[in-house]
Amino acid sequence: MKKLLTLFSACVLSLSASAQSWQDISDKARGQTVYFHAWGGSQEINQYIRWAGEQLKTQYGVELKQVKITDTAETVTRLIAEKAAGKENGGSVDLMWINGENFKSMKNNDLLYGPFVETLPNWQYINASLPIDSDFSEPTDGLEAPWGVGQLVFIYDHQKLNNPPQSFAELLSYAKVFPNRITYPRPPEFHGTSFLKALLIELTNNDAALSKPVDAQSFALITAPLWHYLDELHAVAWRAGKQFPSGSSEMIQLLDDDQIDLALTFNPNAVYSAQASGKLAKTTRSHAMQAGALSNIHFLAIPWNATAKEGALVAINFLISPEAQSRKGDMNVWGDPSVLRNDVLTGSAANTKLFKSIAEPHPSWQAALEAAWQTRYGAAK
Repeated sequence: MKKLLTLFSACVLSLSASAQSWQDISDKARGQTVYFHAWGGSQEINQYIRWAGEQLKTQYGVELKQVKITDTAETVTRLIAEKAAGKENGGSVDLMWINGENFKSMKNNDLLYGPFVETLPNWQYINASLPIDSDFSEPTDGLEAPWGVGQLVFIYDHQKLNNPPQSFAELLSYAKVFPNRITYPRPPEFHGTSFLKALLIELTNNDAALSKPVDAQSFALITAPLWHYLDELHAVAWRAGKQFPSGSSEMIQLLDDDQIDLALTFNPNAVYSAQASGKLAKTTRSHAMQAGALSNIHFLAIPWNATAKEGALVAINFLISPEAQSRKGDMNVWGDPSVLRNDVLTGSAANTKLFKSIAEPHPSWQAALEAAWQTRYGAAK
């Protein structure tokens, strides 16, 4: 009995210490300004981040300032430069939206603060059935917190296209029958690179080599079908493959303007928020290929030299709260699929249905494909 009481007392002390530790973090965070480097290419996402900033300011006294970027690699390059210059404190980046190759690069270069995820009070609500411990096959090791689920899907208008392509092979056939109606974003924009990865997976029947680091000797052989496919596609693509959309937002605009028949997004619910904001007709739908949709988790991370580490921790804890995740998952707000258990979510966020999932290749394939694409097609403007 004495042992049980001692164990109980130890548990209470442990919980109290944990609570006190978080209280200390919250106290230190008050008054801090968190510079959040996040993709700025979507009005809906930017509006959501502004709302989150208002809540953080009101509830916790933390100022959240979004630094809008087009490619997370730009921020990683900045942090590598700060590391090289010996800037161990007072860094310019406090919080990052990140995954894949960028996470691996930061991890390999010791640019991440943590592990920290299990110190977050709202960690208890995370959906443990999601692959939150791995990022493009790279162990997360508690160095980044899951924020949302991404799936590469197409958007189409079912009144104009009642039978969308069920495979990339069918997509090419469609493009040849209806020239100037199919395109994809220009890599290295992540929707464009994701299109290349999804295409390569189908063309190689998901070759086992794709789950391993790129082998320079076999790269040309494995990717040969990809370049052959793109050569054929570009010949009949929008603007004859001489020009590419800048990203998902431009594709959605082109779809709405009836210039193309399929737009790309990494959010299966993006069509609903675009409809709500008047950017797309109510007749538009999300669509994945029959084999499934390229899928991943996107995360939040803190650089090792962040100026406002406590503010960043408080911001992440709020961003994975049921309140913030329910709003983020609202079809009329952002519609980003939540990383929390459905039982703690409210509204339409609790009803998100995902497509069949296809795993991302090893992160090294991202840079290799982007470089090879630039060599072949980079002169196109």
